[in-house]
Amino acid sequence: MKKRIAIFVSGSGTNMENIAKCIQAGELDCQSALVVCDQPNALALERARRFGLECFVIERKNFKSKAEFDMKITEKLREKKIDFILLAGYMRILSPEFVRTWPWKIINIHPSLLPKYPGAHAIKDAFEAKEKETGVTIHFVDEGVDSGPIILQRRVPIKPTDSLETLEARVHETEYELYPEAIKLLLAGKLVVEDRRVKIIQ
Repeated sequence: MKKRIAIFVSGSGTNMENIAKCIQAGELDCQSALVVCDQPNALALERARRFGLECFVIERKNFKSKAEFDMKITEKLREKKIDFILLAGYMRILSPEFVRTWPWKIINIHPSLLPKYPGAHAIKDAFEAKEKETGVTIHFVDEGVDSGPIILQRRVPIKPTDSLETLEARVHETEYELYPEAIKLLLAGKLVVEDRRVKIIQ
């Protein structure tokens, strides 16, 4: 039985699209059962529909509390029998209760070498700090912000000739390679969290 995944998005959805392509090509052995989006005008929804993916649009403003909002998402995920959650440019911080409901079942992609440069502007922050390199991190989601156990990381050099735009393009290229690698390990049951460290079973 193929594992069923939900992809959470807020923006343009390029990582979601890349995951969908990998599934379509048979490179990822899973079923993309749901796309969850908190922004009704997100370009990601257009991309998802082009792939025939079911979308669940849910806005925080329509709920009295964050707990209620998260509960509604969990209901939908359970209805769709979701096994794993992949965050792909989802800009909302998940509540501790939500994370505890899905222990080590949620992974995220972040455009820096965590723990350096957490938060929403990681590429710009590294570029403006005149770092010699940045990178991409795939990690499990815990109750903090970009603080969960690291699964994979890959370095991206920052060249003297780089503009922010050229650096962003190279970081995104790396994201499209690295996220599917981590998802494969997750689907194959090769990731074990021990003492907040990820052990990859060969």
